Amino acid sequence: MENSIRPTAKSKRIDLLDVYRGFALLGIFVVNIVIMNSTFLNQDEFAKQWTSGIDQFAERVLQLFFYTKFFPIFSLLFGLGISMQALKLKAKNKLSFSFFGRRMFFLFLIGVGHILFLWSGDVVHLYALLGLFVTLLLSRSNKIILFLSGFFLLFPFYDEVLFYLFGKMNFDPGRFLSGFDGAEVNRVINHGSYLEGLKLRALEYMANLPMLLGFLAPLALSMFLLGLYLGKNRIYDSLESYITKIRTPMLILGLITNVYRILFLFVLPDYGMYSNDLLRPYFIKAMVLSDVFMGLFYLWIIGWLWYNTKLKFLLKPLRHAGRMALTNYLMQSVIGLLLFSSVGFSLYETMSPSQTLSVATAVFAFQVLYSKLWLSYFKYGPMEWLWRSLTYKKALPITRSSKKEIPEAKEGAL
Repeated sequence: MENSIRPTAKSKRIDLLDVYRGFALLGIFVVNIVIMNSTFLNQDEFAKQWTSGIDQFAERVLQLFFYTKFFPIFSLLFGLGISMQALKLKAKNKLSFSFFGRRMFFLFLIGVGHILFLWSGDVVHLYALLGLFVTLLLSRSNKIILFLSGFFLLFPFYDEVLFYLFGKMNFDPGRFLSGFDGAEVNRVINHGSYLEGLKLRALEYMANLPMLLGFLAPLALSMFLLGLYLGKNRIYDSLESYITKIRTPMLILGLITNVYRILFLFVLPDYGMYSNDLLRPYFIKAMVLSDVFMGLFYLWIIGWLWYNTKLKFLLKPLRHAGRMALTNYLMQSVIGLLLFSSVGFSLYETMSPSQTLSVATAVFAFQVLYSKLWLSYFKYGPMEWLWRSLTYKKALPITRSSKKEIPEAKEGAL
């Protein structure tokens, strides 16, 4: 069966899904550039200096509209893409675990290269590992998939589980950056050699494993499974009617989550219970859930505007960047490396919140234009083409002059 797998024939793309991917890319970079500008090790101290009105406003915009909202969107779309591709292969009796294994293996290698050579905050390698796991659940019932999605999202004790497991393994992630402080990290990034930067990225990755495994991985897995559920039920074939159907619950959800997020950010900090050791973890968990639901609300409102208003023309350009999601995601890290490290302009810890927000928006606008130009000559982005070619074990045609079939035209994974 493995040898019978071939790229699928050309079919009509679903533009709205590409718009969603483009929108997610914008939000991901707006958040990531803040971390590229100042790592977690020194971020709180660095942020204290930005007290101007415009920077305070930019920080509120980031808190209210960006933090923890776009990673869930990106993850859901990845899970949806896996299910879309798998269902097409299954319908043709060509579904093969080894095919997905190879596909995720090469994505994992791309992610590892991203960590070492560009930026330690990669999620592609995580997507590859979790994506392989999710493919094992394709044949499970909708109830099981939804239950697991809810479980991984709501389970409140990841920190305790990780603390226990790390203790049993005598593993202390904090030791990897024990020889670094904010000043030393600044020196390495701004003035150190590329080799020093590579070493620092590896150490940062190891030090950040608790966040990766205790926060990002469960959240990604939950959204993967939700995407898998939506894909299995072919939601992409009736997006317009589905978006109309869930209008009322989504509006209620958006209202409730926004009320709580405003209370958490601007009201609760003035009360003692906000700092209570027993209550604070639950306040934070509720905030994370509110941000996740806000991300889902973003998808709904974009879909509603797409189908019901004349604003579609404003959203359409996002689809160009979305069709090259993997290429643009990695390109953002290349640009970040050039902006902030010694191999480029050495701007690490020099940009204010308003400046990082402006730069991220400008870079994404460039990516939209670049993607549109690229796709006028080529069928896929360069990294998408490389990943597909490795998956199918042959160099696939990439130029638009080719008369051969286009692989995986409806595929949603990245």
